Amino acid sequence: MSTSASRPVVVTRAEPADGPLSRELRSLGLEVLSWPAVSVTSADSAPLEAALAQLDSFGWIVFASRHAVAAVLERRAAAPVNTRVAAVGRATALTLTQRGWPVHLTPEEAGAAGLIAAFAAQWSAADAGARVLYPASSRALPTIAAGLRELGARVTQVEAYRTEAAALDVRACRAWIERGGLGAVTFASPSAVAELARALGEQDFARLLDQAPPVAIGRTTARELAARGRTATLADTATLHGLALTTYRLMQKRA
Repeated sequence: MSTSASRPVVVTRAEPADGPLSRELRSLGLEVLSWPAVSVTSADSAPLEAALAQLDSFGWIVFASRHAVAAVLERRAAAPVNTRVAAVGRATALTLTQRGWPVHLTPEEAGAAGLIAAFAAQWSAADAGARVLYPASSRALPTIAAGLRELGARVTQVEAYRTEAAALDVRACRAWIERGGLGAVTFASPSAVAELARALGEQDFARLLDQAPPVAIGRTTARELAARGRTATLADTATLHGLALTTYRLMQKRA
């Protein structure tokens, strides 16, 4: 009989079987099952292109994911001259700097709440009324836009990409759940939690997490699990690397 440490880890992130989180997990010696619960697709580009045409009139542009970075840089490769750049975490910031975009604000604690706290710490009366461009997912939570508006910013939120349900092989997933051979389930977004629960049905979703504990990349994702009665292990850092390492340590403890 296999130990918990030798059981496969489920990756629900929108990535191929050889995607970055899967590679991180395999590099730690873990077997991976790819169950992408969400997919990232293109949005209507007109609103984003219109906003980017006026980018130099914004005081800030805020990136909450690498998908948003890709959508913007596909349409504007050159970094803005007068617009400061904020990134929600180190991975997003690195994607920007690798493409020649300076990053002026990255929170110590990755995530929407950390980003707002970082803005609040350096915000002054002179910043009141500053225009902020926020290229976001179609499923972006209100945390960033609402938090910036509370500081006095004028936020323009545009849909940069769409997050949608993926065509998951539910029959194969249920077969794994029935066998009871899974070690852990990783979640890199609240959407992945919601869509996996919807695809499997609440009963099979509960059976899955009864045998394979959830690991969440950040607090927002953990709250989505908590809303479904589940306590997730929180990644040490809100990065794919942190998610993989935390999953590995959890698997070792359960061995």
